[in-house]
Amino acid sequence: MADVTKKPESPGKSGWSTGTKVLVGIVVLIVVIATLAVVTLTIAVLGTNVGTEFPYTTNYRVTLPDGEPITIGSSHILVTSYNNELIADVDGTKEKLVVGQQRVTSPRHAQVTVIGMPVIDTDFQITLTYLGSTGSTANFDMSVKTSTQVPELVIRRLIPPAMNALPA
Repeated sequence: MADVTKKPESPGKSGWSTGTKVLVGIVVLIVVIATLAVVTLTIAVLGTNVGTEFPYTTNYRVTLPDGEPITIGSSHILVTSYNNELIADVDGTKEKLVVGQQRVTSPRHAQVTVIGMPVIDTDFQITLTYLGSTGSTANFDMSVKTSTQVPELVIRRLIPPAMNALPA
């Protein structure tokens, strides 16, 4: 008769093959790098460049809280509305707006870095078109024009959450 004894498995050996372990290691490494990239994504808004063209545009519908300052990039915006008129103070320059009127910010330069390394350099300009007021907020169509194509994720980081930006 044949000896039918099972050989015991060596202790400490897992059921994963070397290829599976390598694949899991690569996936974990990619997740760690992606998390670091998102966490360390920073946008530095620097001085302006004159004469830049802005061929790329991303549009949003935004609200600005009445009487509360908002910062987009390095532009400071404060709006005060009354009936269908609005006083917009952008970087210290006040202008009265009526429904349908636009306010264009000065061009700015932005540098996007990930893990401390620059990945995008672009110039941008923001145009706000006043749509009217609802309660304690002023409604605008906002166009963000850039000199180079910028991922929407990066533009969303530039827009403060208080603006309730929705793609238009």
